[in-house]
Amino acid sequence: MYTENRKFMHCPVLRNMMGESDQSRGIDPPPLTNPISGDVIHLPAFEDALTTPDYMKILDTRRSVRNYTGAAMTQAQLAFMLWSTQGVQGPRGVSTLRTVPSGGARHPFETYIAVQAVEGLKPGLYRYLPMENIGVKKAAIEWLGPIENYPEKITSMLVGQAWAAKAPIVLFYTCVPYRAEWRYIHAAHRVVLIDLGHLGQNVMLSAVALGLGSCCMAAYDQEVCDNVFGVDGHDEYTVYAVSVGEEE
Repeated sequence: MYTENRKFMHCPVLRNMMGESDQSRGIDPPPLTNPISGDVIHLPAFEDALTTPDYMKILDTRRSVRNYTGAAMTQAQLAFMLWSTQGVQGPRGVSTLRTVPSGGARHPFETYIAVQAVEGLKPGLYRYLPMENIGVKKAAIEWLGPIENYPEKITSMLVGQAWAAKAPIVLFYTCVPYRAEWRYIHAAHRVVLIDLGHLGQNVMLSAVALGLGSCCMAAYDQEVCDNVFGVDGHDEYTVYAVSVGEEE
């Protein structure tokens, strides 16, 4: 029963890159991020929010944390979490160099933030806008709307993991696959899985640097999450979730 999944994890680049990609055909690449449709909020500078600058201590401290005090995060802490996981350092042709590596610098992910307790922000759903601060250590977010019955909705999105609903934020990542498919055709999806690992590790190490805990989750209800974010489940779909907050 595992045969096909094991084959999927094999490197298919030589076999699948023999075709002609949309990039090689001269077709324009897809947008680097989704368009903005809501109010934009520029978050404050975040350098002073770091509490654990020593890298070895960060590595030694990182653990999956599932118990949170419920204490609010600061906007600076949120800004650092967003910038350190998808922040744009500069352009690279039709791609972007960011704080995490990505195959071909295609960066196929969008970051949605379920906010329960961040100082000065309304509870609800936001989206990170990495292109608003190219080459600058800042972050901006877009207000998408409230999340009704927050604890119940988050628990439903995360298939019964009610402990995550106590975290001040839960980061959700969606994939826009054509950003990678445009260049890598059928090999794109394996590359995207590798990229997701890079992203998740940055999230957890960045949380430790802020004196916070986090937990990466691959268990989520695909349909419920996609519906909350207003994505179609085909051209954009949920792939990951990470709770972040002060450890109890």
